[in-house]
Amino acid sequence: MAPRVRLHLLFVIWTLADPARLGPDSEGDGGWQQRGPREPAAVAEEERCTVERWANFSYAKFVQYYAFSRPVILQGLTDNSRFRALCSRERLLASFGNNVVRLSTANTYSYQKVDLPFQEYVEQMLHPQDPTSLGNGAGSGVPFHWHGPGFSEVIYGRKRWFLYPPEKTPEFHPNKTTLSWLQNIYPALTPSARPLECTIQAGEVLYFPDRWWHATLNLDTSVFISTFLS
Repeated sequence: MAPRVRLHLLFVIWTLADPARLGPDSEGDGGWQQRGPREPAAVAEEERCTVERWANFSYAKFVQYYAFSRPVILQGLTDNSRFRALCSRERLLASFGNNVVRLSTANTYSYQKVDLPFQEYVEQMLHPQDPTSLGNGAGSGVPFHWHGPGFSEVIYGRKRWFLYPPEKTPEFHPNKTTLSWLQNIYPALTPSARPLECTIQAGEVLYFPDRWWHATLNLDTSVFISTFLS
């Protein structure tokens, strides 16, 4: 009998700027992109994406070349327009504004938790990121960590990923942000010591294999959904 596969779903929203009330699908971004004079400078995409991208990808090719060996970006897997509409700022606040959500450092080595209503998180806690502290806002993301294999799809925004294979532990401080790592450690890395990296666009899905180190950095307000396999 084939081993049972358990799926774990994680839905997360990060933002770059102070909250503002926009229409439900302003500029096709679901109302999540906040524009204004206080918006911080955007974090740049990488100079060159080093993760392969594929469209019209077969399951057999995925299993043979990527499932157990390296990350890959998949395009055009499905039409998610209905789900995307449900994830607009207005729709999510209307449906789940009173629900309590749990915020955490999402870090392999430290795990601070804060519980609060989803509407309070969206309207009061989405502010520019301080590079010295874990939180929400400009340059927010998750520091390096690893777990089982998984898929991560960007619904709105852009999300920059950094990935190392299991045998190559990255140089990082577990309680410092990805933005701090990018500013202070990344520039000094030799080409051979740099991670695989790429910015995942809305509608794209990144697959990462088991125990691969990875860190993320949001370049825009980002809404994404992750599926973990175990």
